Amino acid sequence: MAESSKEELVQLIKRFGAYLTVKMSNIFSISFHNLNSRSVGAIAGLAVAIVFTWRLLRSPSAPQRRQPKRQAPAASSSSITSHTNATFMPSGVSSSSDDVRAQNVVDEFFQPVKPTLGQIVRQKLSEGRKVTCRLLGVILEESTPEELQKQVTVRSSVLEVLLEITKYCDLYLMERVLDDESEKKVLLALEEAGVFTSGGLVKDKVLFCSTEIGRTSFVRQLEPDWHIDTNPEIVSQLARFIKYELHISPTRTERTASNVFSSPSLEQFFGSV
Repeated sequence: MAESSKEELVQLIKRFGAYLTVKMSNIFSISFHNLNSRSVGAIAGLAVAIVFTWRLLRSPSAPQRRQPKRQAPAASSSSITSHTNATFMPSGVSSSSDDVRAQNVVDEFFQPVKPTLGQIVRQKLSEGRKVTCRLLGVILEESTPEELQKQVTVRSSVLEVLLEITKYCDLYLMERVLDDESEKKVLLALEEAGVFTSGGLVKDKVLFCSTEIGRTSFVRQLEPDWHIDTNPEIVSQLARFIKYELHISPTRTERTASNVFSSPSLEQFFGSV
């Protein structure tokens, strides 16, 4: 079909060339004296272009040679097949081991990434920006104000969590004490543990009071997003004022209310132990 279209185009150009030749001869014979040299040059150039195009289209294109298909001898097909089978037989065995290794690589690549402690803290605190926390039974090993008069021991297991909280939240620590000497011991123990140097906590954010009601007043005045306490009565009193609470209790680990969580320790709540 392409050859017939080409022939039709050649015939059309031939007819157009003959027509143009007749017209040009008439022009030259009738009004040659009226044409200037510029018009004659333009007509001659047009004629040369048409003739060149016509000759270009007339030149036959070289036929493409087709390479003959090579047919393998039938006699050697069986030997090729046997050789192929002999070649691919051991690779089938090795491919299974390759598949196992590849699957192990894929499984290792897609293993769930364990979140960091900082990510867990932020997730657990629900992006809370202010946290209040009592000291006894949470940060300190001691559980009563009377014990603070003798000694103060910071729980080493809770330090990492405490420092992570100070990175993302405004943390306030508070406790009821019986005398000024207990206050000094608490501040000294926290300082020696590195709470003030390694984290964002300062001594001014460690608050002391003489009654449990005083600690409740501290919390309500600060209006934190989270409060952490060991006293169930205070947790119950603050439940309607505080968005979230964490009750540290060795006997209760379930969620006691819609906004109150329970855990044996602060570090276990954040999954650091």
